[in-house]
Order: sequence, then C-alpha cells, then structure tokens
Amino acid sequence: QVRLVESGGGSVQAGGSLRLSCVASTGYTYKYYCAGWFRQAQGKEREEVALIDSTGMTRYAESVKGRFTISRDNAKNTLILEMNSLKPDDTAMYYCAGGLGGLCMASFRVVYWGQGTQVTVSS
Repeated sequence: QVRLVESGGGSVQAGGSLRLSCVASTGYTYKYYCAGWFRQAQGKEREEVALIDSTGMTRYAESVKGRFTISRDNAKNTLILEMNSLKPDDTAMYYCAGGLGGLCMASFRVVYWGQGTQVTVSS
C-alpha cells in the first residue's frame, strides 16, 4: 500500500520560511508521475498549491508564485515544498498528493494523499 508521509510544518511569523517534505513509500516513485501539494484552510475548500511532473515542469497557484518552490529529491524519493515570504493567508493544512499520470493535466486527478501537516503563519 502506498503511503505519503509529510513533515516540516509548524508555526512561523509572517515573512518567514518553511520547508515541507513528503516521503513516498515503496510502490510509488515521484519521478515518474505528476505529484504536488494542496492546502486546506479552515472553512475553505482544498486547493492546489504546486505540481511537478515527470519532466520536471512545474505549476503554481497564482497566490504562491514567486514565493514557493516545488522540487523533488529523486535519490530519497521525496517531494519538497520550499515556502518563503509566508503570509497569514498561507495558514492551512498542507497535503502532498500523487497521481498516476506522467504529466500534470489541467485537472489533476489525485490517487494518493498524505495525512497532512499544519502550517500556521502569524502576523
């Protein structure tokens, strides 16, 4: 059974940085698939934050462009989200997600979800 396990969340002041990681268990290799990060703030719907496909092409939500960077460490089979210049609006539960297509289509179908890691940004 595939498991995605996030780490790296926490509390930070506005303007600060955090680095989220998500390790995939045996049976799922990030470099072959579109995978990424979603977030869900309290009372709001889950939204796509950043995706990376098998070619390394990335896609970001407008709200995080220029501040967040998605990457993967193929040797460690780990998905990474570097978050800089954090704002209180970035406060949410962050989930890593994996698909089974090599490219990230306009509508990304998530097959595997992590359990989530909380990010809290105070003003």
